Amino acid sequence: MKKAIATKKAPAAIGPYAQGNIFGNLIFTSGQIPLDPETGAIVAGGIEEQAKQSLSNIKAILEEAGSSMDKVIKTTVFIKNMDDFAAMNAVYGSFFTEGAYPSRSAVEVARLPKDALVEIEVIAEL
Repeated sequence: MKKAIATKKAPAAIGPYAQGNIFGNLIFTSGQIPLDPETGAIVAGGIEEQAKQSLSNIKAILEEAGSSMDKVIKTTVFIKNMDDFAAMNAVYGSFFTEGAYPSRSAVEVARLPKDALVEIEVIAEL
C-alpha cells in the first residue's frame, strides 16, 4: 500500500501528482525543479543555485517521510545543458556522503517545466 508524502518545506505539486510516495520501505520522490517552497517561483541564479534548490526540496520531502539523503539509493538528473554537468555535479556531491553515493543517471533534455535548468528525482530507503 502506498502513502503520499506532503510537506510545506518543499514546493506544492503543480499538477496531479504527489511530492513523493512511500511504498513498502522505499520512498519515490517526484522530480523536483528548483522552485522556492515559499514563493513557488524558480530560484534566481544559474545551475548551481537551481541544483541546490532541487536537492533541498528532495531533502525536505525525504525528512518528512522519516528518511534522509544518506538513504538515497538512486537518483535521476534531468539537465537542460550537459555543459552545466560539472557545476551541477559539484553541488550534487555536497548533498551526499563520500563513499556512500547513490546510483545515478543523468540525461540532457530539451526542456523542463517552467524552463528550469535541472530536475532531480530520487528513490530512497525509509
